[in-house]
Amino acid sequence: MSLPDYLQKEILSDPNKRQFDDFSLARLLGTVFEPTEGCRVCILTDFDDPSTMMKNHAYLEAEGFAVQKNAYQHFYQALHGGVMEELGMNGGEMFAYFCTHGSNLDMQDPCWDAQGKQLSLEEDIYTNYDIILCITDWSATAPLTEKCKEFGFRGATLHGVNDVILNSGLAVNYDEVSADAERVRLAMNHADEIEVDFTLEDGRVLTAWLGLGGQEAQKSHGLCKGDAPDVANLPAGEVYFVPEDAHGQFPMKYEDGTLGVLEVVDRNIISSTLIQGNQATIDEHNQRLADDPMTGTLGELGFGTQVLPVSYSDIQDEKILGTCHLATGRDDHLGGDIVPGMFKKHENSTHDDILFAPHKTPNFNISEVRMKRGDQQEVIIRDFMPSDYILNALER
Repeated sequence: MSLPDYLQKEILSDPNKRQFDDFSLARLLGTVFEPTEGCRVCILTDFDDPSTMMKNHAYLEAEGFAVQKNAYQHFYQALHGGVMEELGMNGGEMFAYFCTHGSNLDMQDPCWDAQGKQLSLEEDIYTNYDIILCITDWSATAPLTEKCKEFGFRGATLHGVNDVILNSGLAVNYDEVSADAERVRLAMNHADEIEVDFTLEDGRVLTAWLGLGGQEAQKSHGLCKGDAPDVANLPAGEVYFVPEDAHGQFPMKYEDGTLGVLEVVDRNIISSTLIQGNQATIDEHNQRLADDPMTGTLGELGFGTQVLPVSYSDIQDEKILGTCHLATGRDDHLGGDIVPGMFKKHENSTHDDILFAPHKTPNFNISEVRMKRGDQQEVIIRDFMPSDYILNALER
């Protein structure tokens, strides 16, 4: 098999040159969830005041709520505009629950329909629908992954959906995405360790070492075919591991632009030191680590496998080939051992991705990522570009 056209060098250097088909909800759902015949489908979204905003879709007349409006226009209206009929599905209702204000935090149970009636996620949604599309501001992948195993539904989480994502990351053939993710997974499967070199603007090189213990690599590939309970995180396209150990240093760019160096010992971030920016931001992070050390535990190491344009939403941008990300906090939805009950406070039991990508972290470069697997040593990424080893794997 030859390297796909979209992996040509000029497109790797500028993913905006890649051409995508128009977004089609029927194609997306038909590919991801095959079979769909007879399935009852619904949409979930989130608001701070779901009882008010969901009633008669009041948010459509309010300022903001871009994600919720996309859920209505591109999913709810499309379902009722012929997609359900085309795929043999039924239902199509839309519900809202309380915004969690934290990535992958457990959701409160009350929810509301478009008539303003209060319902229960567990009693009225999880038990009555076969496919649940969760289109929200905050990711619900972890809690829905847990609930799908209990109640038997399939689903997809699509938090932060914007126009770029609709027209690129959701406008791809997920059979092909899955195949590419599997090729990269096999190339990295049973890795013993990964080392990541970060080169700062001042020339310093920080190195983070992650021990993987030869574990089976996992993939987020976007397919939930068949009847087995599962939740896809869309856009998909990554290979990931749950670190068994970690040490070293890596840089962190905080939301306010502050840059810090994070010190890692025994898989835990133990402190942050200021590079530039606001010392108060560093102090706040250090206080959080001291108060609840589980918030600094590394729960994921992930690598993007798709060629996609930057969307400025991490849900897509962490799937871009040549990027990698770490995550702190709960990892039970990834097969890890960090569960919400281990945190001092419920609001701390998040799963927070730390994405390293040229647009997100221009102040430092991933100069090299190295994999060791037995006696084999391979470069995976160099200067935010996939190595020849990874590109050759994608040719197979």
